[in-house]
Amino acid sequence: MEMMQARTLVTAGLVLVLSGMTAAAQTPTLLKQHNDWAAYSHASGGGKVCFALTKPTQMLPGDRNHGEVFFFVSTRPGEGVSNEPSLQVGYPLKEGSNVSVDIDGRAFSMFTKNDGAWVENAATEQQLVAAMKAGRQMTVKGESSRGTGTTYTFSLSGVTAAIDTASQACR
Repeated sequence: MEMMQARTLVTAGLVLVLSGMTAAAQTPTLLKQHNDWAAYSHASGGGKVCFALTKPTQMLPGDRNHGEVFFFVSTRPGEGVSNEPSLQVGYPLKEGSNVSVDIDGRAFSMFTKNDGAWVENAATEQQLVAAMKAGRQMTVKGESSRGTGTTYTFSLSGVTAAIDTASQACR
């Protein structure tokens, strides 16, 4: 009898844990597609997160598995973050390296950590976002932890509308 109660309690505990994990792993909601960029929102334990997102139009070298590669511009009101640009790749970047960003000849640098890259300070973040909104194409170059140089080309068609949609959703 006690063994049956213990199994029931363990099973009930697992159901609670798994249902909590499912609720926590909600997928973002597409707000609107704007040409090559899309705006999304997501509610999490830390508050609402809204972001504009795109995938590269070209990934080099072409003979490598890059995994999922995205460029984001995120707003997280609960953390006081507005229009934070970041890069996410499907592999670890070289530790201590930087990623270079070129928007129609204007250069920016992002620091790397694991499989992501971010701008060092808020003033430069806003300059990068302004350049993206005014630009036509963005090229991002980095180095994998294995020493492979990678280059990603992103279209900026729709970036302004997607950033604006995401920002408005998080007001």
